[in-house]
Amino acid sequence: MRKIHHFISGQKQIGTSGRVHNVYDPSSGLVQAEVDLASLDEVNEAVTVAQEAALSWKESSLTQRTQIMFAFREILSARANELAKIISREHGKVISDAFGEVARGIENVEFACGIGQHLKGEINEQVSAGIEVYSLRQPLGVVVGITPFNFPAMVPCWMFATAIASGNTFICKPSERDPSASMLIAEWFKEAGLPDGVFNVLNGDKVAVDGLINHPGISAISFVGSTPIARYVYERGTQAGKRVQALGGAKNHMLVLPDADIEMAADAAVSAAYGSAGERCMAISAVVAVGTAADEIVEAIASRIPNVKIGPGDAPDSEMGPLITAEHRDKVAAYVMRAREAGAVVVEDGADRNLPKAGFFYGPTLLDQVTRDMECYRDEIFGPVLSVVRVTTFEEAITLINSNPYGNGTAIFTRDGGAARKFQHEVEVGMVGINVPIPVPVAYHSFGGWKASLFGDAHMYGPDGVRFFTRAKVVTARWPDPGTSSVDLGFPRN
Repeated sequence: MRKIHHFISGQKQIGTSGRVHNVYDPSSGLVQAEVDLASLDEVNEAVTVAQEAALSWKESSLTQRTQIMFAFREILSARANELAKIISREHGKVISDAFGEVARGIENVEFACGIGQHLKGEINEQVSAGIEVYSLRQPLGVVVGITPFNFPAMVPCWMFATAIASGNTFICKPSERDPSASMLIAEWFKEAGLPDGVFNVLNGDKVAVDGLINHPGISAISFVGSTPIARYVYERGTQAGKRVQALGGAKNHMLVLPDADIEMAADAAVSAAYGSAGERCMAISAVVAVGTAADEIVEAIASRIPNVKIGPGDAPDSEMGPLITAEHRDKVAAYVMRAREAGAVVVEDGADRNLPKAGFFYGPTLLDQVTRDMECYRDEIFGPVLSVVRVTTFEEAITLINSNPYGNGTAIFTRDGGAARKFQHEVEVGMVGINVPIPVPVAYHSFGGWKASLFGDAHMYGPDGVRFFTRAKVVTARWPDPGTSSVDLGFPRN
């Protein structure tokens, strides 16, 4: 049995808690490894190591940090296929999807390679006679990333690349369901020249999460996961005096107007709803069809579903792999069953597909005549289930989307520029796509939703990431001639 340990102070470290978690191969349903789960003593050790490393790392030059980031970027790019295979083996997503995840992660490393530009401050000369004021951005110290199972390489890259380049040390707590990607990244980062203790991987469960939240040596926490856990991390972390950004769940709508290119919209809906088996926070889970677009889009999506090739993630012709666990597959199936009982029309049921006998597979599912009071619409199912909600007018569609408690991503498909502009202006969602179904920003913008999809005021990576992982300092300086100095008890004057 393969064993997965921690990565502390530049080396693998065997766990001492005596607790482990099974890591499955979702394509076969078999246990492929055991990962150590950290104790509070191991949390304390990881923080102590990171604190000691922070003393010297924050004094490292921007040139040194940039050179290491460039070297790491080259290693990550050269070995992207190797990392993608590991992701596919533990998560279940197909190789092409896993490779795309790695590519998006590399974008964030490339952004961090320009950290010297991103950390530039501002200066004003002669704000008073002989006085200048300038601003600096300095690292926080030890920061933590708590990352989800669905993007075990990309989401850590969202966090650690900017955090480390900015002069912080970093502790990554990956999902215990697929921890190997973070372990491999840690090894490659050391190979790139990163000093020991700057990047650490602490595997664990709620014990580790709570230990990191409560530890006084942690300055900031970055989290991606479900909304209930995001709220928990944010509330507990801020109560402990930490800076916290916590990205939660989503219910992403794709609005289809009658003038849309229905074939393009259907292609987009299938890709965005069923890619990665729907296990992504930017997946489209609700199509809002206006008027006559409804029958057309349902028919077009339904005609494409039988052509989606379902199989093991490492099979060359697979387009959609399994779900992460048997429990989650069964949870998704239960949502579909209850949707049928509530009155939704099950156009395509993933349980009816000729699925592989082994593994945690569930096929693409399409629900029509879904209403906003149905559970399948209200909840984030996080699986390959697409609901179609029919509305009469464009205005009704915007009201529907804005009334949803989530506000992560949304999209509109139309040929009408005026309608698109109205939509982007009025919709209360953090990321908007116009004829783009999954509007994940590139690395030099920032990622984040609104409402129950984000806790905190900082979005992830890009410019917001730099601001989150640093703090501002303003310096007012005067270098007068000693001979001109005198006592002045009044307020400073120009």
